[in-house]
Amino acid sequence: MKVDNPYAFRFIMEDEIYLLDKDKGVKAIPSTENIPVNEPPAIAEPIVETPQITFNYLGDNNKRFLVLVNYAAEEFIAAEHLIALENILKRKDLAIADVAIFNINTYPDTNINQLTQYFKPEKLLVLGVGALPAGINKLMLNEPAQCGSYTALYSFSFDEMMSSNDNKKAFWEQMKKL
Repeated sequence: MKVDNPYAFRFIMEDEIYLLDKDKGVKAIPSTENIPVNEPPAIAEPIVETPQITFNYLGDNNKRFLVLVNYAAEEFIAAEHLIALENILKRKDLAIADVAIFNINTYPDTNINQLTQYFKPEKLLVLGVGALPAGINKLMLNEPAQCGSYTALYSFSFDEMMSSNDNKKAFWEQMKKL
């Protein structure tokens, strides 16, 4: 049988058999046997970094001496108490630049581990029960204690010292040792 138009074969036979690739309008699909298969690139696990905690404090912490206070109405410490603290520090040959005065009231959820990681204190002075951070070992009032890499002294708040000479004297005796 002679056919003048190859499209006439479609009535007799299937398209796959009688049409050439160029007539089908489809490009030939090459064999995939010899084509190298690339593995998908490994997806790197994202690095999750804990955000660095930053604190607002008074002083420069030059001597790694952390002073914890608790003042609800002040950013750092009451002005008259700052003057008293400066006088105490002068007796120990220290200045405000040598310490970090941190008002725990402004960061109520802060614990001792966060403070020690940030400030890296060699000495820690806690002024008043309200200034004790969460997670700190039980400190005895006016008894210096070695707490890992730092020495800690828990004493009276300035309000308690300003109203009692006995409290001032007890604080100063232990502060001299710190």
